[in-house]
Amino acid sequence: MSRAYLDWNATAPLRPEARAAMLAALDLGGNPSSVHAEGRAARALVERSREAIAEALGCKPTEVVLTSGATEAASVLARLPGPVRVPDDAHDALRAHARTGDGPGTLALGLASGETGLLTEPPAARDGLLLLDVTQAVGRIPFAFAWSGADMAVLSAHKLGGPKGAGALVLRDGLDVEPLLRGGGQERGRRSGTENVAAVAGFAAALAAALRDLAAGAWEPVARMRDRLEARLAEAHPDTISVGIDRPRLPNTLCLVAPGWRGETQVMAMDLLGFAVSAGSACSSGKARVSPALRALGLTDSDAACALRVSLGTTTTQDEVDRFADAWIAARTRQRARHRAA
Repeated sequence: MSRAYLDWNATAPLRPEARAAMLAALDLGGNPSSVHAEGRAARALVERSREAIAEALGCKPTEVVLTSGATEAASVLARLPGPVRVPDDAHDALRAHARTGDGPGTLALGLASGETGLLTEPPAARDGLLLLDVTQAVGRIPFAFAWSGADMAVLSAHKLGGPKGAGALVLRDGLDVEPLLRGGGQERGRRSGTENVAAVAGFAAALAAALRDLAAGAWEPVARMRDRLEARLAEAHPDTISVGIDRPRLPNTLCLVAPGWRGETQVMAMDLLGFAVSAGSACSSGKARVSPALRALGLTDSDAACALRVSLGTTTTQDEVDRFADAWIAARTRQRARHRAA
């Protein structure tokens, strides 16, 4: 059975450019903090990678703090003074650190929802600071920190074809936070710990490749495949709800609700048929809770529990999408028949 990977929002397959960069970096044995030749070679690679990441994100190299991913980067919220406001449909990594209080503070927003694909427009005017989670957005829609209006941004490498366990906090020059990790004073004292040289190199290479794909229009055929899939599923089973179909969203994401058929049951059924999909955010899958994002969009708890996320990528083929449609439609038909019989 040929499997089809349709869960790119959970993690994108490692790009060959990232793999090559990581393998080359593994040959550098020095510690980036060491002053000898081996250490200086490792440091040079880290700083070249930082410059490439900054150029791709539209910020300064001095504004890039290398981390283990967006979740660690978002932990900066716990270190900020004042209240933190997080809307109901914001990213879970941000929600975990939300605080309430009075007066100006920090507004934390997910620029693109990994669960529904819906895009959020940052407010033109606000009190306090703005932190954007751009994990799902970068490489799929245009973004530059310089024109986003944000004071901080967080992202993870693996969402755009880089290695897992690498990411960044972009921190506007002049803004500083209390470090979460203390020790050797790496990252200008903002994040201690020896840098993961290979992961940083893979992150930079993946980000550059992702932006080349975006500029070349690689996501346009993906959006067309998504739209055709969405239409076909709705035609076969008209009670299917397509979340966000009438709103701006990522080009690759389809969040569908099949009333009466729980999302995790759909995931298991599709897995057995050779398709990797998700019942929602990979950060929260397997946890018995109703999605706050879907609830905020007006879905009932029972319908929200029946959501399935299909997320395509630039290497997804039309054949894979067609095979998934055939399998899902047939499985849904069987599920409805069993329900009627019961």
